[in-house]
Order: sequence, then structure tokens, then C-alpha cells
Amino acid sequence: MKRFFLFVCLVMSICSLKAQTNTSYVAGLATGKLPALVYGLGEDRLGGAKLGYIDSNVVLRVIDSTKDLYKVQLSKAHTAYIEKPYVRFDTIVQVKPYYLTNSFMAKGDSLFDYVSIHVDGKLPYKSWMEIDPARIMVDIYGVQSNTNWITQLRSLKEVKNVYYNQVEDDVVRVTIELQHKQHWGYNIGYKRNVLTVRIKRQPAVLDIRKLKIAIDAGHGGTNTGASGVRTGAEEKTYTLLFAKAFEKYLKLRGVHKIIMTRRTDTTFDNKDRVLFLQQENPDLLISFHLNSSNNEEVKGVSTYYKHIGFRPLTTAILRNMLTLGLDEFGNVGNFNFALNGPTDFPNSLVEIAFLSNASDEKRVLNAKFRDDVAKKVYLGITQWLLSLK
Repeated sequence: MKRFFLFVCLVMSICSLKAQTNTSYVAGLATGKLPALVYGLGEDRLGGAKLGYIDSNVVLRVIDSTKDLYKVQLSKAHTAYIEKPYVRFDTIVQVKPYYLTNSFMAKGDSLFDYVSIHVDGKLPYKSWMEIDPARIMVDIYGVQSNTNWITQLRSLKEVKNVYYNQVEDDVVRVTIELQHKQHWGYNIGYKRNVLTVRIKRQPAVLDIRKLKIAIDAGHGGTNTGASGVRTGAEEKTYTLLFAKAFEKYLKLRGVHKIIMTRRTDTTFDNKDRVLFLQQENPDLLISFHLNSSNNEEVKGVSTYYKHIGFRPLTTAILRNMLTLGLDEFGNVGNFNFALNGPTDFPNSLVEIAFLSNASDEKRVLNAKFRDDVAKKVYLGITQWLLSLK
């Protein structure tokens, strides 16, 4: 009973937290499907700008509360926010006075390369891609280095080198250099107290017929998406038609390893799509959507990415889509769309045209246009692959 009372008091105290010092916090654990840290209180229709997803059971020091978010202390100089449903409070969570990194191990198996970072506990982290040269960067927060050896085995195929720097008193930055210029994706998370980065290798043969391609038809079921300005055509219906046209064309060109996130008009939450795709582990993902604007004059095609390492795929697709005579709405980076979020595989969101524009809507409703889009996306992928040889 005493323990339960203490737990209730801890949770209630969060609701009235004000600005506090770095040493005043309530400990919690990340929980739920794909918990994500966000930089600040700003948001748009897709939510706040994200540092990235974190693993479940990562220890979080909660120092403040807003209506929908908890503010967490990552390190002395860094804070972030997380949606309240993704934090679980428990009186058994014990925060150590300090945490250390220990040995690193970098090795490969028959499919992937792995970089394993031994840490005293499951601490918050951020990862990102860099290009020219291609590198994976990882910041681990609230930790001091006690790493005196980094073992790298000859079984590595994609990882060129691994090293770290203590960039702040309590932030360790790990650099993973890659052999190839193109990022093919990575997954990051804890296995016990070992922060593990699983790195995908560049395919041995850069032939689209050898790749596993995922196709996402945006929206579906209760999530209807945008509506046509003249006909009221629903986005969910036509994204599925575009996805099926692309699947059909891929098969005609000899691609047989194809994954569809949906084949019918069904409700499929975006986070569940991400988890499904992570399990399927495709070589790349194309997500089809149709755009909309309050201004009926706005029209054109655009492609989107979040991670800079995946931009080359999106620019190649856009370049080919523009040969259809569509206006250019642009190539958009750092995009906060859920299916652009995974670092696991190259991905491109393709906003084919604007349903809110009469001329674009007319093209979307044309079956020949859907076949033409399939060919242009295919050409974009093949030209991107050629550029990597």
C-alpha cells in the first residue's frame, strides 16, 4: 500500500511540474509503439519536428509538463519532449548517479553489419545520416566514456570505420563510416544494455529485378485523405489504384519481390505500417499520395524524404515524373511524415498531383496517367541504381 501511494504521488507531481533544475525530475520509461522524441513545442498537422524514434524502456528524466507533452532532460545541455502516452512511470525505475559507455564491437554476419555499444543503462539517443562521405552518427545522452577499446572484425562489409568523441561532459558521439556513398538504411535500438546499430549493406547486384520493393498506398478505410475539387474523388481510392499500377508494371519488368502495405480499402495506422515494413525489411519503399491545397491554383508533383541519405532516390523519381508535363511542386526534405521516418531503408513519398486542382484531378482520374506514373517511378529507381555503380 505504501509503495502504491508513493507511485500515485509521483504521477500527480508530474501534472504540476514547473521549470526546475536539472537535478529535479521524475524517472519514467519510454513505452508504446514507436515512441519519438521531439525537439520543442512547435507542431504542424504531422506533429512536432522529431529527433527520431527511441526504443522502449529507455530511461527518461521528466522535468516539466504541458497539456500533451512531457519535457525530458537528455543531458545537462539538452532537453526534448515526448507525448504523454509514451511515458510509463514506475517507482522501481532507479536512475544511477552516472552512466558509462564501455567496449564497442563491430562485426558482420551473412546479412548485416552491427555496431554494438555497451552502456550501463538504456539511455536516450539520437541518430542521423551524413553524406559526402556517408556516415551514421549517434549521440548518446547522459553518459561519460569509459570506452578504451573498439573491436572491428574482418566480417564487416559495409562499415569502414568506427570511432567516438566525448563531445560534451555527458554526451558521447559515435561515428560509423560507410564504404559506399549511398545509405541503404540502419536500425538502432537496445539489446539489454547494448545499443546496437544494424547496418544494411549495398546489394551485391544493383538490379531492380533483384530488389525487394515495398509499395504503400496512402490512407485507406476510415482515413479517406483529400477529396477532388470537381468530382469529390477520394485520395484513398486513387492511391490504391496508383500502387496497383506500379505493382503491375514492376512485375512486367521482372520484379517479383514486392510488398504492398494494403491491397484493399482497409484502415491501417501509419505506425503499424512502419512496424510491418521494418519486419519485412524491403530494399526501398515508395509511398503514393495525392496532394491538396486551399488554393485551387496550386498544382504539380513533389517528392519527400526525411533523412538526407535517402534524398538521391527522391530526386531521381521527381526528375522523371516531371517529364509527364506536371508542374514542379518540389523536392522536400526533413519531412515529418511517418513513413519517411524509418532509417531502415531508402524511401520516397510521391505526392503525384493535387486533387484540389481541377487539371491535376482530371489527370489522376485517367487510367493511362496511372500507368505513365508507374513507368516514371520505375525509371527513377533504375536511374538512381545506375548512378551508384
